[in-house]
Amino acid sequence: MLLTVRYIGWPLVVLLIYDIGIVAAYKAGYLHWAALNMIPVSLLGSVISILVAFRNTTSYARWWEARTLWGTIVNNSRSWARQITTTIRRPTNAHPGEIEAIQQKMVYYQIAWTHALRQHLRKLEPWNEIEDFLSPEEIARLRGEKNVPVAIQQWQSTALNDLLDRGWIDAMQWRALDETLNDLVDAQGGAERIKNTPMPRQYDYLPQLCVQIFCILLPLAMGASMGWFTPLGSALVGFIFLALDKIGRDLEAPFDNTINDIPLTSICRVIEINLRQMLGETQLSSPTVPVNDILW
Repeated sequence: MLLTVRYIGWPLVVLLIYDIGIVAAYKAGYLHWAALNMIPVSLLGSVISILVAFRNTTSYARWWEARTLWGTIVNNSRSWARQITTTIRRPTNAHPGEIEAIQQKMVYYQIAWTHALRQHLRKLEPWNEIEDFLSPEEIARLRGEKNVPVAIQQWQSTALNDLLDRGWIDAMQWRALDETLNDLVDAQGGAERIKNTPMPRQYDYLPQLCVQIFCILLPLAMGASMGWFTPLGSALVGFIFLALDKIGRDLEAPFDNTINDIPLTSICRVIEINLRQMLGETQLSSPTVPVNDILW
């Protein structure tokens, strides 16, 4: 309960102080002229609840689409690693360990891409997250790129074409791997669309304004009948409306690196562990654990 109240924060405290002030002024005889009928205020609350519910449904749809896109990234990352580790033919002229080195390089590209995309969506620097999977020369080349995930995928495509040219995969295998890359590109584009296209400001400001007006009017309607119990009733109802409004605004931006985000760090760590296991590695990073019951 305390965490829930803290989630609303100062608006709830201000509302409670306002409610007490309204009741005190009403009892002192200063606000009898401002007393409102409860029926129209209740009707207003019903209309606002529908408006807030509509906005929250739209916000959750954005959040869930973001999670679905990252589910697609998880699946296609595993598919990429599976295809790379099982379909490359071992030519007779290959040097010892050459196949394994190429497989590791292409799988590490995919791990680096997922971490880079996470940081790209959160507008954070990716270098510390990808340095274990790329060479210093590759990191240096990426520093001049505007979109690091796209640059890494370009390298993946180039490496894939090189495998085809060398005869280490055939045209059918190349096509299957290229389709996996295309699916990953589509998922990145969908995530960037959500990140770079905010909700229309009307969706944010209008419900918030209506909730604030309702919270202002509510104690004026309750004061005459509830007396000193008005702050309790008004704060409880106001808390519900304020919470719903804040939930909707928080869900609008699933990549802002807040506690309400998609847990991208955890998802990327899962991808990293899975793909390195598919390479046969045993020295793996630990899964991400919740911090204060929040999974990042």
